Formats: sequence, structure tokens, C-alpha cells
Amino acid sequence: MNIQKRKPVTMITGYLGSGKTTVLNELLKSKTGQKLAIIVNDLGSINIDASVINQNSVVQAEAKMIEMTNGCICCTLQEAFMEQIEKLSSDDKVDSIIVEASGVSNPAAIAYGFLNYQKMRGSSGVYLDSIVTVADADRLYNEFIEDLREAEGDRSEDPDIINLVMDQIEFCNIVLLSKCDLLERDQIDELKQIIRTFQNEAEIYETVNGVIDPSKIFSGTKFDYDKVLHSSALERALEREAKMEEVYEDDYGITSFVFKDPRPFDYDKFLDLVSNDFPEELIRGKGYMWFKGDDVHVQLFEQAGRNSTITEVSNWVASMPEDEKQKIFEMYPDIKAEWHEVYGDRLNQLVFIGRNYDKDAFLAKLKSCLAA
Repeated sequence: MNIQKRKPVTMITGYLGSGKTTVLNELLKSKTGQKLAIIVNDLGSINIDASVINQNSVVQAEAKMIEMTNGCICCTLQEAFMEQIEKLSSDDKVDSIIVEASGVSNPAAIAYGFLNYQKMRGSSGVYLDSIVTVADADRLYNEFIEDLREAEGDRSEDPDIINLVMDQIEFCNIVLLSKCDLLERDQIDELKQIIRTFQNEAEIYETVNGVIDPSKIFSGTKFDYDKVLHSSALERALEREAKMEEVYEDDYGITSFVFKDPRPFDYDKFLDLVSNDFPEELIRGKGYMWFKGDDVHVQLFEQAGRNSTITEVSNWVASMPEDEKQKIFEMYPDIKAEWHEVYGDRLNQLVFIGRNYDKDAFLAKLKSCLAA
């Protein structure tokens, strides 16, 4: 019986302009001896990244490429993306697969969709071997870290972008810092320290012009979904809170804590706090919340430095019709077990991490924003 060997998939993520395509081209030129297939995902109708790759004669000769446009593989193109990967898994001319994700893709959503697809099928010819996030070191340092150091001044970056970049760095097993030649040694070291405040597991490598030893990508640390999911400072803080452990301080002097309260926030008061009175010592914040006047929607709060966003993501079970509510209780008994007699499953659960902040003072400010 001929048993097909499962083929590894390497995912390359990173925000627009971070240097993903440059890294990909360098990996392809390195002649690893593998027969590679490339999937390039771009949101535009013209796949610019793919056209760049096609200019490399080595790539044309040695790699099979599929372009995916007009959508993102973490949402609108997810099923088509997995179908393409499965087709490649049965191609004898392919040893492994590299996927260059769109710059606005969230790797956590891609990984979840990848694993969920395989779970639904029961088997697969591929496995997610590695998630590599390419991060523009120069841009991160000058547009993000400087914001952390300065209490005043214009916000140089859209908060949605900063939070997406943070999410991309948090959810991977390899971080490639690109364009390191644009920074001084002490600046790179400081950037690494900041990254370690919310990503303490991934390997971090410095690159210039996208050059990286391919063995570090293809033969290095392997992707572990559960480990990556629970390795961020935010997740560790939630786990410690669940165990009723004290605030923990890591090797970089970073501490974290969780704020939990079922009572709704006053929207205007909370917005004023995060906009005008937020401690600059808090580096990262994330969690779910709700506001008085809207007991239906779950809101996702994300903060990175002095940038913050609040996004409606779903509905509270308590707001659903009774028949739907009972179905959910049957499927997820833990929800009913933790049900609040007044607020149901509505709960503010926010995690904050930072350095040298006054926890008691900030908690007092948070509680003053509660509406009831």
C-alpha cells in the first residue's frame, strides 16, 4: 500500500510593506533541494506580489505558483484556499508549500480555519509546519516604540494597523525583523525587548534584504497551535487569573493583570479614559467588554501603546431568544454554569500588560467608568 506522506505548509504573514515578498524570493533562490509550490494571496484584483515573484527565473523554473485575488484567505477565500492546498498535497512535483498571506491577514484566523478544515474532513495531505511573521523593524521602532516613550504628540499610525501588526507578531512561531540595516544595534535590541513583552516563545531573527538561512524556516521551530495560542502575555495573564495567582513579573520587568467585572461600562467615560488619561506605561491591552445602552453586542477592546480600538464582534447569549439560548446551553454547559443572575454571560474581561505602572490607580480609573 502506498501511503502518501503529509506535506508541510509554511505561512508567511506580515503587514503591507514589511518585506514578505522579498523574504519569499530569497527563500526560493536559496535552492533548498525541495520542490516548492507557492500560493500568493493579495486583496487587489491584480496580484502585484505574484508578478514580482514571476520576474525571478529561478522561481519560474522550480516552483509551482497559484494566485488568489479579491479576498483574504483568513475569511472570504478560506475554503478555496484549503481546496488549493489539498490539490497540491497530491501533486508528485511538490514537496512542500509556501503561502504568502495578504498583509491584512490575521494568522490566528488562518491557522484556526486551516485546522478546523482538517478536523471537519477527518484527514488531510498537509500540515501547518510554520507561521513566519515578517515585521518591518524600522517602521515598528519609529512609529510604535517612540509612541510608547512619549506621552504627548500625534499618533503616527492608525490604531487598527498597530493592533493588526501586534496580532501578527503574537500569533506565530518565527518572527523575522526586516530592514534591520536601517536601525542601530541598541535600537534593534530595544525593539526585541518590546516584542518579548507580548511574544516570549517565537524565534526572532534579524534580516537585511530578506536574506535568511532557509534551515531556520524549514528545519527550525515547528508550529504548535495550542502553544502559540496560549503563549502571549495576554493569554498567560488570563490563565494566572483563573488560577488566582499573583501578578507575575518576567525577565524584562513586564507585569500583567486582568480586570473582570460584569457591570457595563459607560461608553463616554471609557472612551475619555483611553483617549486622554491612559497610562503610557501600559504597553498592551486586549479583551471583551460591553456598554450600558447596548446589552446585545460583545465589543473587542485592543490597545497597543497609545493606540486603541473598540470593535463589535458578536452577540451576548443573554440577548438571544430563549429557544436559541437553551440550544447554546446544551452545547456549551460551561456558559450556563457561569451565568450571572443579573447580567447573564455579559462580562468585561480585559487584560493589560506593561512596565512600572500604578495598578491600583488604573483600576480605580477603570471602575469609575462603570455605569452601574
